Amino acid sequence: MASAVGQSSTPKTVRTGQRRLLFICGQNRLRSPTAEQIFAGRAETESAGLKNDAENPVTPELLEWAEVIFVMERAHIRKLSQKFKRHLGGKRVLCLDIPDDFDYMAPALIALLERKMARYLR
Repeated sequence: MASAVGQSSTPKTVRTGQRRLLFICGQNRLRSPTAEQIFAGRAETESAGLKNDAENPVTPELLEWAEVIFVMERAHIRKLSQKFKRHLGGKRVLCLDIPDDFDYMAPALIALLERKMARYLR
């Protein structure tokens, strides 16, 4: 089950056999928490932000926990690599190309996330 926005950045330790997906955006206020919530029933999910004032900042522990890391913009790949290169250790980092144009849980954002994530959730 996904954690609420603003909770601890320590990943869950419960093992369910589901894939562990980490969603990252800038501030962890809109896009990545939406993704965390809507995919929580299909995978173990967490979300985090790359900015210093993020609700739930990216940590080495979150990166270690994740099997696959999804970022919302190409710039997030660069920032993630700059800040956490030694913690990525060959992790799969995929860009969803979702602009920062949506409110939290906006129907258009949910539809876009569902479409972009469909091939990864099979």
